[in-house]
Amino acid sequence: MKRWIGAASVALMVFAAMPAQAADKVVLMLNWYVYGEHAPFYYGKAKGIYAAAGIDLEIQEGRGSAATTQAVAAKTADFGYVDVPTMMRAAIKGAPVIATGVLLQTSPMSAMGFADKNIRKPEDIKGKTVAITPADSMTQIWPLFLKKTGLKESDFQTVAGDGQTKLNAVINGQADLLLGYVMDQSMKIKDATGKDVYPIKFADYGINMVSSGIIANADYVKANADLVRRFMAATTKAVEAAEKEPKAAAQSILDANPKGGKIETLTQGFELTIPLYRTPETKSKRPFQVTDQNMTDSVNLMVEYGGLDAKAKENPKAFYTNDYLPKGDS
Repeated sequence: MKRWIGAASVALMVFAAMPAQAADKVVLMLNWYVYGEHAPFYYGKAKGIYAAAGIDLEIQEGRGSAATTQAVAAKTADFGYVDVPTMMRAAIKGAPVIATGVLLQTSPMSAMGFADKNIRKPEDIKGKTVAITPADSMTQIWPLFLKKTGLKESDFQTVAGDGQTKLNAVINGQADLLLGYVMDQSMKIKDATGKDVYPIKFADYGINMVSSGIIANADYVKANADLVRRFMAATTKAVEAAEKEPKAAAQSILDANPKGGKIETLTQGFELTIPLYRTPETKSKRPFQVTDQNMTDSVNLMVEYGGLDAKAKENPKAFYTNDYLPKGDS
């Protein structure tokens, strides 16, 4: 009996001396400098949701969806949060990337200007000046918006420049509107001026296209299936938790990055993002569970208007998978 107790004690001491299993280090690269849309990732980390899944998450800011997609393709980032149509353009050219979850299933694209200019509907754009960034995703879809709303290029003037120039044009009164994301550029304008912005949303006029999602290197996914499942499950929980506490989620951005913006506009920007998570078809689903039809429609739109190679229409499912998402409805 004494011998058994001693052996058990030794076993317990050996077990206690063993180090806890190390968490998997994961790098998530964002599409851009941090803004309200990114709140769930910071909130998930702050609330310990990733840690509970055995993930040590590092969040890195990005310099555009194309650059983040390249980083994921090169395996310098494990996951990316990017504009999925931008990822499609890279994938069709051979980049080994795939979306493991599509978060924004309704497009945030819009034409926006100061609310006090009273530009509320497409016909109000007539006679106005619109600031654009040539070749960006919104400018590529802009002709479809014009077609859907009966506007012509001759109905308004345009000024062109990079992202900051476009913002400055509206802020300084050189343009009445700009093409931007409802939760991004509108908040930057409000931060700079304190004035409210009104967006005319492309999605309200029948332009149904996915936007941001999580991507990974296809080889990384195959080699790390369990980790990908844990990451997507944790990120789903993080989004659901952030939806319930928008201000706390926005505050988690500032806690991690004190120069990340202002709490009011970070919160408002995130609140504007939440309705984009679901379509009527996915309103009862947990985040990221995109439908095949939504993705097929998005591919078709990108082929027709967004410069995507026509061969993409042969197999839209090559660009995404729902296989690593947690099951069940919200």
